[in-house]
Amino acid sequence: MAVTIKHVAKAAGVAVGTVSRVLAKNKTVNEEIRIRVEDVIQELGYKPNSIGRSLRLNKTDLIGLVIPDITNPFFAELAKHVEMLASAEGYSVLLANSHDDPAAEQQQVQALLGRLPSGMILVPVSESVIGDLVRGKNTVTVDRPLKGQTLVGVDNRRGGYLAADHLLSLGHRRIAYMGGPPALDVARERREGFVGRIREFQQKNPSQSLAFQTVDGNFDYRAGEELGNRLLRQEGPHRPTAIATASDQQAIGLMRATADLGLSIPNDLSIVGFDDIPLASLVLPRLTTIRQPLAEIARIALDAILNRPSVTKECKLEPVLVERNSTRAWSVR
Repeated sequence: MAVTIKHVAKAAGVAVGTVSRVLAKNKTVNEEIRIRVEDVIQELGYKPNSIGRSLRLNKTDLIGLVIPDITNPFFAELAKHVEMLASAEGYSVLLANSHDDPAAEQQQVQALLGRLPSGMILVPVSESVIGDLVRGKNTVTVDRPLKGQTLVGVDNRRGGYLAADHLLSLGHRRIAYMGGPPALDVARERREGFVGRIREFQQKNPSQSLAFQTVDGNFDYRAGEELGNRLLRQEGPHRPTAIATASDQQAIGLMRATADLGLSIPNDLSIVGFDDIPLASLVLPRLTTIRQPLAEIARIALDAILNRPSVTKECKLEPVLVERNSTRAWSVR
């Protein structure tokens, strides 16, 4: 005969509700009673009916996580941190990949909602449909905003500013910026921060010659290589001596284009990335980049899901310049 919660309650000399509170880790339960109930659970080998419990509570010990692209090291690293932190709290994570496709995103979110998660962490692709699906649900967005939902991310404008300031401080005056998809807020904000620092420099130093150009593309390696070829094949003074990118993937693709053209990093070209993915410190030369504090972003997002008020409607953390070997001081040659 299967052991039920009633058997546990009778053997421990407590009410069924008390056993339920012990199973739910309710801190209102007296410590002596909690220990007694847990001992009985272990002695009898009781296994809670998680399905029935989930139906009664209308939620499970699951956290849904929807990311745009699992092959993107930034989002893979985010998923790792969310899973580790959630596991420490007794939750499992259901990971879904939207492939940067609004239709796939809608399908994935609907499927996750059907599993009755305790909450969902989203990196949204489009808010036209998803906004309606998650309205009123326990939802937090990371990196990209969604109207009406809590956002946790980094101050992208500040990150762009830091990248430009670094290159200017090294003496570079022929600078290019490789931006991300203009439709994404994160891409626009990084570009605005970078361009804002360039304009600030121009206003304060009107006598100094500064050549500046921008290109846009996807955040991936291929875009970095293709856009890099376009920028670096320019002749003479039109070719930049420094390029900042909107992602580390772009920066690494740019490194490939630089090598294919027979140019040296950082002797011929300085490069600054954005994100500080694990690969940034492994490529040669090691990549100077703007670090996003991903572990902290994941922690704050999970805290918000679990109703610990670390954040209300928006939390933008401070980015950090990580200076490695892909940038160097430049003087006019």
